[in-house]
Amino acid sequence: MLGQTLKVLREKAGKSLGQLADETGYEKSYLSRLESGQRLSKVTVMEDLDGYYGTGDLLLSHWKAARLDAFKDQYKSYMAAEATARIMWVFSLGIPGLLQTEDFAREVLSGAQTTADGDEAVEEQVAARLGRQYLLRQKPEPEVRIIMDEFALRRPAARGKTWQDQLLHLEAAALWPNVALQVLPFSTGAHHHMNGSLTLLWQREGVAVAYKEGNGCSRLIEDPDEVLRQRLSYDRLRDLALSPSDSLAFIRDVVKEH
Repeated sequence: MLGQTLKVLREKAGKSLGQLADETGYEKSYLSRLESGQRLSKVTVMEDLDGYYGTGDLLLSHWKAARLDAFKDQYKSYMAAEATARIMWVFSLGIPGLLQTEDFAREVLSGAQTTADGDEAVEEQVAARLGRQYLLRQKPEPEVRIIMDEFALRRPAARGKTWQDQLLHLEAAALWPNVALQVLPFSTGAHHHMNGSLTLLWQREGVAVAYKEGNGCSRLIEDPDEVLRQRLSYDRLRDLALSPSDSLAFIRDVVKEH
């Protein structure tokens, strides 16, 4: 649907792919793949094209649905809940996708990909991951608490510039009014979520779900009693973590060390 809409808008404007490429600055082959549904764009591309065609947020709304196709079915139910959540609590051993820069996300997702097709797949995954970050700036903004294990700050990117930009982005995110960022330091010792991540989501009407990932497996938890147990386990992590202000100071120290 997104690809067909892009094509209809271009043809209605009387533009060829070449003309559209010249006027928007995007490559002709890239725009062609978007129209054929072979490629998922970054959210900013849809915002640019909505502005170009004067279509409000038409393409952006289609993009929000289309991005689900970049993820496995098991993940889609979680993403649907994430998209409408008013409160989000996250624990992550590494830097969570919601706070990754584009270059850092690309490095994390690249792995051993070496073929052209592999590169295309990585770029689609990067676009989808960055697209999730749109949730942090939609209106009304969700209230977000993120606890990161210190491990996330001690495993740098391969490229120094990529890691520097990622650290500075974390420092900036720690100051966002709707985000509370906390670091769980090594000094707290072993803890009960060392094998994966945990996310808790609350909807406006108060319904909550939990989502766990680890060891190559993922699980969406909707049973109220089990969600409550996961919330209590998150509370214990929060008790161990540095306060948001101390966490910001910790991150700034890591920036200085780098």
